[in-house]
Amino acid sequence: MSSVYQAKPWLKHYSEGVRASLNYPEKTLHELFWETTEKYPGLIATVFLGQEMTYKELGEKIKRFTNALSKLGIKKGDRVAVMLPNCPEFVISYFAILTLGGIVVQTNPMYVERELEYQLNDSGAETIILLDVLYPRANAVKGNTALKNLIVVNIPLIGTYPGEFGPGVYKFNDLISDSEPNPPEVTVTPDDVAVLQYTGGTTGISKGAMLTHKNLVANVYQVREFSNGIFFDGQERILTALPLFHVYGMTCCMNLATCFGGTMILIPKFDATLLLQHIQRYRPTSFPGAPTMYVALLNHPDLTKYDLRSINVCVSGSAPLPVEVQTKFEEVTGAVVVEGYGLSEASPVTHCNPIRGTRKIGSIGVPYSDTIAKIVDIETGEELPPGQIGELVVKGPQVMKGYWNRPEETANALKDGWLYTGDLAKMDEDGFFYIVDRKKDMIIAGGYNIYPREVEEVLYQHPKVKEAIVVGVPDPYRGETVKAFIVVKEGETLTEQEVIEFCNAHLARYKVPRLVEFRSELPKTAVGKVLRRQLREEELKKQQKN
Repeated sequence: MSSVYQAKPWLKHYSEGVRASLNYPEKTLHELFWETTEKYPGLIATVFLGQEMTYKELGEKIKRFTNALSKLGIKKGDRVAVMLPNCPEFVISYFAILTLGGIVVQTNPMYVERELEYQLNDSGAETIILLDVLYPRANAVKGNTALKNLIVVNIPLIGTYPGEFGPGVYKFNDLISDSEPNPPEVTVTPDDVAVLQYTGGTTGISKGAMLTHKNLVANVYQVREFSNGIFFDGQERILTALPLFHVYGMTCCMNLATCFGGTMILIPKFDATLLLQHIQRYRPTSFPGAPTMYVALLNHPDLTKYDLRSINVCVSGSAPLPVEVQTKFEEVTGAVVVEGYGLSEASPVTHCNPIRGTRKIGSIGVPYSDTIAKIVDIETGEELPPGQIGELVVKGPQVMKGYWNRPEETANALKDGWLYTGDLAKMDEDGFFYIVDRKKDMIIAGGYNIYPREVEEVLYQHPKVKEAIVVGVPDPYRGETVKAFIVVKEGETLTEQEVIEFCNAHLARYKVPRLVEFRSELPKTAVGKVLRRQLREEELKKQQKN
């Protein structure tokens, strides 16, 4: 490795007290959870729709549910799909499966039948835990999959399934009440796979990243280390609006809270008003989120009626954080808002801006403790010097074991322990990294490389723009051209010409969008990442029709 990356220039910018290397416990995630229940039995573990549950109460339910799953025949190595929103039942299911040595298959409740069937078949899951209102969806695909057991959870506020359940269906609450809190003891090692985290599918076919207990324990310790001096064991209240079925919410909300005695303020579905009410009532100290969440709160008509000053830190991930959003949210909350970076294949976090040290707005920050990163040439794989754009590759204890049943894709993504992220980035002389774009998102217009994020940063500076994203669309002359999709702030009007003139004043001419489309909303994933690929596909279909 060349000396510039070997020298780890980023270390000198770590916050005071943050260590370059950590000692990780040789323990599983559930072992750490059980230690927390012993250390903080009376501490509130979850807050959900006005109801609180202590760690002792949560642990009792997990023991009973573990026993119930065991009696259903679930054993070490079995994959169990969890298709739930943020709720205590998610946490109970997760740790019960792990305690049995099972593998949690993270499943998005918004999946349609086709997506659900694909993931069940790919993982081989024979059991699924899901909302009762989703029963028809799972029942419809049951015959095409290995599914045997459907465990249904009822949350009245979300809805209740009005019909009868077929054979092989068990009610979650009945399984808990009918079981004793004496689960079997199963030997599970840190190297065992804990979770199959399916990559978002925003770039193509979904693959299951195999995350071991060792990966997830390492990442949760890295997250806590980077919060040194601002995160205190047994005292934190984490606003859990990120979906727990998403790798970011799983690690930075659930695993962080349960390993170190934090309270999860569970939000079942993102709603700006609900979020503001929960901040006012429950006074969270940290708010891991995605840019769209912060944008939604900043644009809420009643924002000034709520006190958000309990929040100390916000770590933004899953998509680039526009500079305007970062600075405005800091003004409103008084919190430190930092941008981080991660991906499913790395449990997920690899980079973050120092919380109490040097921050660089627009940067994803520096590599975590025990994590090394470098920039390589896309074609040759050779390391590139600071300032040059190439592919970001990372190595660390949080990097996945591989993709489930996909040796070829694993070999493409993992080379000598290095994870090839597919993201275009650069490193500056101080060791701070900057995501320029996804390799696949780069627009090539008339031979020029255009990075969507740069154009989007400019669009977000326009006072009338609420949300913006750009994609490359086919152009017979330039190969591709830039098209912007814009959501205008409530009560404002904006024209295509105004947008183009604004961009002309801030961008080189070849980067300026030639096409602008206004929408009431943009298509998004569950965690709030805009589905750029979907917009691109819509454009291709339009062009094919024409």
